Amino acid sequence: MAKNLDSKCKLCRRAGEKLFLKGDRCNTAKCAMSRRPYAPGVHGQNARRSSSEFGRQLAMKQKIKRIYGVLERQFRHHFEEASKLSGITGDQLLSRLERRLDNVVYRLGFATSRAQARQLVGHKMFEVNGKRQNVASAELKVGDVIKIKVTKAQKNYWKNLSESLAAKQDVPHWLFLDAAKGEGKIIALPTREDVGVSVDPQMVVEYYSK
Repeated sequence: MAKNLDSKCKLCRRAGEKLFLKGDRCNTAKCAMSRRPYAPGVHGQNARRSSSEFGRQLAMKQKIKRIYGVLERQFRHHFEEASKLSGITGDQLLSRLERRLDNVVYRLGFATSRAQARQLVGHKMFEVNGKRQNVASAELKVGDVIKIKVTKAQKNYWKNLSESLAAKQDVPHWLFLDAAKGEGKIIALPTREDVGVSVDPQMVVEYYSK
């Protein structure tokens, strides 16, 4: 599976804002955006961002790709599938990205970042509707139940996580978390406001429409 191996801190610095790609570290003084809030590279402090319409649209596309950790081919596929659905294409695109298994695992608090969530999914830590699922890009739907496998629940990682899950207060409205059982459920479709970072998916629609 192809993946972006670039430094996550550099991706945030390139975007010009925190994308929270490294979980809790992004809220500490160690965050690269707090220490060096400019683009990476020798000329980063003097770099000028494109003010053209195309440049802004490209930057928005790149920003959303970086947030969800997907590459161009995968992102384009999400866009093409979203464009076939009724409703606003940009909102449908974000809804698809939010319902990726790795993102749902992250939103439920089973992982501190989407990168860690992908790793946990790849290690076969979860079941979806009672069946093992190790494809991070799997698209979930309303009613699907995500649960930590019984055979994996005794690992130290989950034992250490149980207390923080029990106290978790920021579960998105479209998800339900049962910390005691180590499972979550999709109870509604996510909206643009659920991304947590300011994005404008309509700019992505305009970018691909050229």
